[in-house]
Amino acid sequence: MRRVLLAIAILTSPAAAADAQVFDSAKAKFRVETVASGLENPWSLAFLPDGRKLITERPGRLRILAPDGKLLKPVTGLPAVAAVGQGGLLDVAPSPDFLTSRVLYFTFTEPRGLIGNGTSLARAKLVDDKDGAKLTELKIIFRQEPAVAGGFHFGSRIAFARDGTLFVTLGERYRRDAAQDLSTHLGKVLRLKSDGTVPPDNPFVNLSHAKPEIWSYGHRNPQGAAIHPATGKLWIHEHGPRGGDEINIPEKGKNYGWPVVGYGLEYSGARLHASAEKEGMTPPIHQWTPSIAPSGMLFYSGSAFPAWRGNLFVGALAGQHLARLELDGEKVIAEEKLLAGLGVRIRDVREAPDGTIWLLTDHRDGKVLRLVPEK
Repeated sequence: MRRVLLAIAILTSPAAAADAQVFDSAKAKFRVETVASGLENPWSLAFLPDGRKLITERPGRLRILAPDGKLLKPVTGLPAVAAVGQGGLLDVAPSPDFLTSRVLYFTFTEPRGLIGNGTSLARAKLVDDKDGAKLTELKIIFRQEPAVAGGFHFGSRIAFARDGTLFVTLGERYRRDAAQDLSTHLGKVLRLKSDGTVPPDNPFVNLSHAKPEIWSYGHRNPQGAAIHPATGKLWIHEHGPRGGDEINIPEKGKNYGWPVVGYGLEYSGARLHASAEKEGMTPPIHQWTPSIAPSGMLFYSGSAFPAWRGNLFVGALAGQHLARLELDGEKVIAEEKLLAGLGVRIRDVREAPDGTIWLLTDHRDGKVLRLVPEK
């Protein structure tokens, strides 16, 4: 199941680049097509109802990919973005009612003057006019506190829950102990109403010393989030240090252990944790050691790859592959590495309306790739 077979070049349709390759995985034969290139460190991909795609570029640009594969000029109206280190323009997610509201949400590293920067969440309307697309009615509805000087561990992904709330994952900004401190947003998963206000049933709303937006804590740097299609639960994954990348299922008010427990080492190779488990801290359902540096997360439910239905897909940056995980309830029972021969850092993974799987590669000349069945 873990084997990766040699790719061979084939011809492809005009809609994709001519460098398509065929792969034969354990359960499906597929080809990889290059849909677009020339993106600078693309971070997030989202599908719009009219067939266009939204793509964020970490330096601070929001792009639209037309149905014919043409990259349009950047959307105007974004706020100032601090493209520092791992920060910049991060996740983008159309509202579930986008077809009528035209509202989308995005996270970004916001400059906060002399005190540093922080992950913020904004909402706006996407409007088309003769000069191209623009954002209107922009409002920043959440700001991570405190702001921090530096360029590490921003998170962040957005996931819409079935009850109309939304989750936002936030890194601990390389302030490890802050992940255990409920008076900060660092190293937390948040749950918000669609306007950024706090749901009254959040777990810490009645604690005077706690940030009321917090849903769960003890997280390091979560860069993947998805709602399970059957259970409606939020699943996330997060970067470990030198090993110990985790998949967690964040539940209300629970502590996921960072930096007290874990499986990774210091970057020096020194021991980091006294133990992998501790009473009162919830262990991951899966971990990767050595680290694969996970980013992007998808529960596959489409018809293009019937044998993959119900599988979980995770992009790997350092690992340079796409991980396909088979599940039995909330257990990972098998894992396969796909695309390891391509040598690309996979930043995001999404399912298109037609069931094909789309990827973003994290490079200065980043690409949009598409996995389609090979008959």
